[in-house]
Amino acid sequence: MIEILAPAGNMESLTAALRCGANAIYTGGKNFSARQNANNLDFDEMRTAIDLCHLYNAKLYIAVNTIITDNQTDEFIKTIKKYALLSPDAFIVQDIGAAYIIKNITDIPIHASTQMTIHSINGAKIAHELGFSRVVISREADRDLIRNISDTGIETEIFVHGALCMSVSGQCYMSSMIGSRSANRGLCAQSCRLPFSHRKNSNEHCLSLKDLCLANHIDKIIDCGVTSLKIEGRMKRPEYVAAAVTAYRNAVDGKTPDIETLKAVFSRNGFTDGYFTAEKKNMFGMRDKDDVLSSASVIPKLSELYKKERKISELSFEISVKKDMPVSVTAYDSENNKTCITGNIPQTALNRSVSKELVEKQFSKLGDTIYNIGTISTTIDDGLSVSASELNALRRSAIKNICDMRTAVLTRPVIKDFVFTKEEKKHEKKERKIRIRVENTACLENSDLSGIEYIIIPMHCLGKNDLPQNIQKNAVIIEPPRFITDENKVISELAKLHDAGFTHLMCNNISYIRTGTDLGFTLHGDFGMNISNSVSIKNISGYNIDDITLSFELKLSQIKKISQDIPCGMIAYGNLPLMLTVNCPIKNSDGCRKCTHKITDRTNRDFYVRCCYDYTEIFNSDPVYLADKLDELPDVSFITLFFTNETPQQIKKIINEYISGADVTPSGITRGLYYRGIK
Repeated sequence: MIEILAPAGNMESLTAALRCGANAIYTGGKNFSARQNANNLDFDEMRTAIDLCHLYNAKLYIAVNTIITDNQTDEFIKTIKKYALLSPDAFIVQDIGAAYIIKNITDIPIHASTQMTIHSINGAKIAHELGFSRVVISREADRDLIRNISDTGIETEIFVHGALCMSVSGQCYMSSMIGSRSANRGLCAQSCRLPFSHRKNSNEHCLSLKDLCLANHIDKIIDCGVTSLKIEGRMKRPEYVAAAVTAYRNAVDGKTPDIETLKAVFSRNGFTDGYFTAEKKNMFGMRDKDDVLSSASVIPKLSELYKKERKISELSFEISVKKDMPVSVTAYDSENNKTCITGNIPQTALNRSVSKELVEKQFSKLGDTIYNIGTISTTIDDGLSVSASELNALRRSAIKNICDMRTAVLTRPVIKDFVFTKEEKKHEKKERKIRIRVENTACLENSDLSGIEYIIIPMHCLGKNDLPQNIQKNAVIIEPPRFITDENKVISELAKLHDAGFTHLMCNNISYIRTGTDLGFTLHGDFGMNISNSVSIKNISGYNIDDITLSFELKLSQIKKISQDIPCGMIAYGNLPLMLTVNCPIKNSDGCRKCTHKITDRTNRDFYVRCCYDYTEIFNSDPVYLADKLDELPDVSFITLFFTNETPQQIKKIINEYISGADVTPSGITRGLYYRGIK
């Protein structure tokens, strides 16, 4: 049976989800949750939540799906050890280092968060090699891709309802760059919901998508072999959770879901079917006054959906009332949990004897429990007296025992002691190198590249034209598509490039670890892997990665403290990519013919927009510039100058400034997050 997975930002939402038919719940604690602004559960509530889920034969997954930093490693280890004692059914994880820690502490399954940007077969396979038993597929995957990933054998989970991010999850840095609130740290400020326009129209919201609803596609999703249907909404109210779970419970059970109530409780000008059908139609929208008024009109009645316990099992009784023997009750439910209890020795009846009818009446009173009454069999001697209150007490005790059995953990998880000790750098320290990333090779013709270690060039720019004479193939790192829509085509193109003599591949997604290894490339990890701590570096170093570009969400002081099992570098210049999206905001508004290659925010800052392959990237308005701060940079093995739309003259000038150092700080630049950091 396919799993309906519901969000719970608090205990009321969790109760609503279970009573309306959820098979599993995902929630977060007070730390390391990608929804830090939700109420979330404290430790005692988490214990209660797990027991309540297991009472309903449901599972509970704890989201510890933020990126961690070195100063949080010890706290994260302690948190996992505490949670493991509660026996949750899985941990949801984004950080490669966090996954490594959990694997070394317990055998509780780990699920790869959608923040890991897994949307390909090789991505799912390498996730499995990293220890994940399930992957939450990127929302941008269509029906065929979902089926192909599910066919690999790993469990798959897809979002079927709730908010859609404009950016591919795990690849959005807009909130952190604008306001130091990182989506990778659970504090996204939803900058994409603010006004953005490519026509200087302050009322346009060209980065805001409607909410997803796939309730009318359930049969097709089931046909794809998906394990779990995920509903977004840990920060939404219990009534929303109740309505969403009820709709998807009905859809899975072959009934008609109430889409109109779903729209009323929360939507942004209605719903979209997102990327599932691959049509990408009618996807943009904002929540307006009418949406708010509709929500207020339906909220009161929705609380009735979870007012009472949901009946999920039958409870049967065998009651024996025998002379000179304690009253005995045997109870068992549909799942074969069984208990036997005894009461007092019945007295001789002075007036009315206990009857079969009285016993059946008292034991049928299951009230607000998860049980319907099953069979009741009785063996009663004549002339004996047992009070209704004693029968009620025996019934309550039997129910409690059965419920305790349902919540009991039969097999405790393995919990091992684990301490991570940072080690000194294992690789030989060398002089800091400079790498450059360019959009095309023409901008480098006749340039002096003698001080450049590697040149990072997009895959589509290679193979079409000969390289300039000043660029050697063994100095090129191929930059493949950051989002993969046709994996077989990408692999084929990379194979041709390898045969042509190119030997270095940038891994901007974990899928390329598998692809690049199979093809024989030397692998370089990119910023898109969000490597932010020493444990992640240790873990990834075991997968043929020669070096890694650290996350640009780290402060310089944090980079300095990272233990480098392999050479590490940082992006020291460039208009950083803030969003990776499979939807183009300009194309949606006016089509490609009127493309200005920029969008403007409410402060009149322009953000460069570039379409490449089958996706769009949105770049920061100001470039990171550190050429005047070279003596403050951490001891990294290399720095990367990330060029996008600079002229050849500008590229030459900037390279020289990073080789020799700059005496003057130019205007119109940013230091990124390297000094101010993220929350």
